[in-house]
Amino acid sequence: MTKKERTRTSKKRAGKQFAALPLAIREGEVRVMLVTSRETRRWVLPKGWAEPDLAPHELAAKEAFEEAGLVGKVDSNPIGFYCYRKRLRDGRSRHCKVGVFPLWVVQQLETWPEQGQRETRWFTPAQAAMEVEECGLVTLLLRLTVPGG
Repeated sequence: MTKKERTRTSKKRAGKQFAALPLAIREGEVRVMLVTSRETRRWVLPKGWAEPDLAPHELAAKEAFEEAGLVGKVDSNPIGFYCYRKRLRDGRSRHCKVGVFPLWVVQQLETWPEQGQRETRWFTPAQAAMEVEECGLVTLLLRLTVPGG
C-alpha cells in the first residue's frame, strides 16, 4: 500500500469510533455504566478510535477495560450507532460515527489504566439517557427501557 493510499484509508477511518455499552443486572434491573470524559467531564460510553489490528467489538471491550476497569463478554454485533461532534484539542471538531457493542460486565477491577482520570457510575437506562448529550445515544439507551427494545 502506498503512502497516499494509507493516508486515504486513515482519513476514512478517522471518524469511526467504537464504544462498549456496559450492562449488568443489579437489584433485578438492567443497569448501564457511564464514564466521564477526561476533558469535559461529560457522561459518555467508554469508546475509542478504530484500530486496524482490532475488530470493532474487541476495541470496545479494550476501551471499557482501560476507561472503567470492566471485564466481561462483549457481543460482536453492534446494538446500534450514533453520531456526534468530537471536540479536538486544537479547538476544531470532527464528525464521528460510533458503533455501540453490548458488554455484559462480569466484574470491575480494583485498579485500571485510566482510573484516576475518570469517574464511573451505574445508571438505569432511563437515568443514563438523561445524563448523556448525544441524541442518538439517548435513543439507544431509551430502547433498553422498552421490553424487547
